[in-house]
Amino acid sequence: MTQEYTRTRYFFLILILGTLTALAPFSIDMYLPGFPAIAADFGVEQARVGLSLSSFFIGISAGQLLYGPLLDRFGRKTPLILGLLVYIAASLGCVYAVTLNSLVILRFIQAIGSCAATVASVAMVRDLFPVKENAKVFALLVLVLGASPMLAPTIGSYVTAAFNWHTIFIVLAAMGVLILLATILWLPESYQPDTSLSLKPGPITRSFWTVATTPQFYTYAFAGATAFSGLFAYVSGSPQIFMDVYHLDGKTYGWIFAGLSIGFIGSSQINSLLLKRFESQQIVLVALTLHVITGLILAFCAWNNWLSLTGLLVLLFVYLCCMGYVNPNTSALCLAPFGKNAGTASALMGALQMGIGALASTFVSLFDSHSTLPLALTIAGSSVMALTILMAGRKQIGTAMAAPDQAGAVLTH
Repeated sequence: MTQEYTRTRYFFLILILGTLTALAPFSIDMYLPGFPAIAADFGVEQARVGLSLSSFFIGISAGQLLYGPLLDRFGRKTPLILGLLVYIAASLGCVYAVTLNSLVILRFIQAIGSCAATVASVAMVRDLFPVKENAKVFALLVLVLGASPMLAPTIGSYVTAAFNWHTIFIVLAAMGVLILLATILWLPESYQPDTSLSLKPGPITRSFWTVATTPQFYTYAFAGATAFSGLFAYVSGSPQIFMDVYHLDGKTYGWIFAGLSIGFIGSSQINSLLLKRFESQQIVLVALTLHVITGLILAFCAWNNWLSLTGLLVLLFVYLCCMGYVNPNTSALCLAPFGKNAGTASALMGALQMGIGALASTFVSLFDSHSTLPLALTIAGSSVMALTILMAGRKQIGTAMAAPDQAGAVLTH
C-alpha cells in the first residue's frame, strides 16, 4: 500500500526522523570543545579524552546489531522508546563521572541507547517512503542532521565557558527527553511486529548472514562505511588539531567546525537535485574519486608540513562536500534490496559505519603527535580503500536493484 502525505505531514515526519538521526551525532559534537576542560579535570593528556569518543562509536556499532532484530520482531517504536530511556539515564550518569575511565564506560552505555534512534530512523525511511525516494529522504535527513555540526560544538563551547563540561550532558539528557516525548506522541508505528521472527541466536545470525552476503549490500555498505570513517577521524582529531596545533580557543573551534559542516549539508541537498538526472551509483563513483584525490593531496601536504590553517580548512571543506554525496547514496543503495529485513539491514549498515569509524577515531586518538599527519593519513587511506571496495564490488552486483515496492510508503493513522 502506498501512502500519500500532505506537505505538512511529510515535513513533520522528516523533522522527527531527522532529530532521531541527529541524536548520536549531537552527542558526539557537543562535548568536543570541552576536551581541554575534561583533560584538566581528570589529569590526562587531551588526546586521551578521545577514548571516550571511541567508546561511544564502539557502543553504537555493537548496539545497532542488538536493535536490528528487535525492531523487526517488536515493531519500531517499543525498542526505540527503551533505547531513549537508556540514553537519558546514561547522559545523567556522565554528569557525575569522576574519572576518565568512568566517562568512557558511561559514554559506551549512552551510545547503546542512542543507536536505537539511529537504527529506527533509517529503517523507518524504508518503511514510510517508496524505495525510489529513499536517497532523497536521506538527503533531507542530512539537512536536519546538519544542525548537529553547525550548532552542537558552538553550543558546547559556550556552555563549557559559562558553566562547565558537566552541563553539556545535562543538556543532552534534556534533548533525549524531548525526543522521547515526540516519539511517543507523534511518530507513527511504521512496521507491524513480525511474530514469526525468532530472537534465538541461530535465526538472528542467519538473518544477518542473508543481508551481509547480498552483493549490493556488502559493496555499498563497506565502501560507504570505509569512506565515512575518515569523517569519524576528523571529528575525533579536530579538537587537538585546531586547539593544540593551531592554538585556537574553544569558541573559535566551534565556529570553524560549524562552518566546515556547511560543505556536508550543502552537497547533500545538491545531491537531491542531481538524482533527477543521474543514478545513485553514478554519483557515488564520481564523489569517491574526488574523495581520493582530496585525501591524497591532504596527506601529501601534511607529510611535507605545508598545511597552513587556510589550506587545511579548504581541503577539509572539499572532503566534507564529497561525503555529502557519498553518504545518502550508499545508504539508499544498501537498503534498496530489502523490504522485510530493513531493520536488520539498517542495523548491520550502521554497525559497519560505526565499527570502522571507531577504529579510525581510535587510531587518531592514540597519536599525541601535535601534527595533522595522523588525521591526513587516515582520511587518505580510508578514501583509497573505499574506492577500491566499490570498484571490486560493482563487478559482483551487475545491475543495482531496488526492492519490490511491497511496502511502498506504509503509514497507519
